[in-house]
Amino acid sequence: MAAVIPCVTRISQNIIRILGCNPSSETQQGTNTYIIGSGKRRILIDCGEADVPQYINHLRAVLNYEGIDLAHIFISHGHEDHIGGLADIFEHLKDKTKHCQVWKHPSPKDSGLNIPKHIEIENFKEGQEFAVEGATIRILRSPGHTDDHVAFHLLEDNAVFSGDCILGDGVAVCEDLFDQVHSLGEIASLRPSVVYPGHGNIIHNPIETIHFYMQHQMQRERMIIEFLINNKSQSFNNEDLVKLVYENLPEKQVKAALTSINHHLLKLLKEDRVRNSNGKWQINDIQLVASY
Repeated sequence: MAAVIPCVTRISQNIIRILGCNPSSETQQGTNTYIIGSGKRRILIDCGEADVPQYINHLRAVLNYEGIDLAHIFISHGHEDHIGGLADIFEHLKDKTKHCQVWKHPSPKDSGLNIPKHIEIENFKEGQEFAVEGATIRILRSPGHTDDHVAFHLLEDNAVFSGDCILGDGVAVCEDLFDQVHSLGEIASLRPSVVYPGHGNIIHNPIETIHFYMQHQMQRERMIIEFLINNKSQSFNNEDLVKLVYENLPEKQVKAALTSINHHLLKLLKEDRVRNSNGKWQINDIQLVASY
């Protein structure tokens, strides 16, 4: 059972976590949103789902208790549980968002977002820095989970707010495994002291957690590579590979396995380690995978 996360937690002098009050099998205990800074105008990272009055009430209570306004709202990516509450915040907290700017990395999928026209969203730039009293945040492009995903580096604490790139519990689902592995490497290179995830508990051992993520992915990748090497004269479609690589897989797990194996194959294709012809996969020059 996942650990209980309080609705509101003061993590430090310059970080307050407010839970999105939207628990589910996909969001774990709910979406973690964070108020950053120590002055009168602060930054909110992510804003939960739409139509969750309990979250708006908690956010209002914190803003009133602290006597603060929002200078910026940062969106880690365009999933509903991270951006859906944006309109509610502007509707119900008008006095706290009068001079608030919303930021997000652009995506072709943005046209499908249900954002009122009066809320203007500016585009993040890689490496862009924002400063409020008590906090300086640098933008980290971290695609993989989604194409528009960004993480946030709190320079004063060498802490990373990871969105859904890294979760407090379990392994994050991704759209592009090649990008995800690269993003994890970029975050690891910062040697962060702590990671504050978009879901789940605070990660106090971020390097170990990232290595676990990488090992988890590489273990599956090795299974695919070894199978293709051992059958290098043949080619296989995704369904074949699921049956042959994941032997005796329960039927209810086949769909997830197909998604997983497709992510791995597309990553290997980008790395020129496999080739695809008419939907069938085959190993490339065996020298390219000598490390396996």
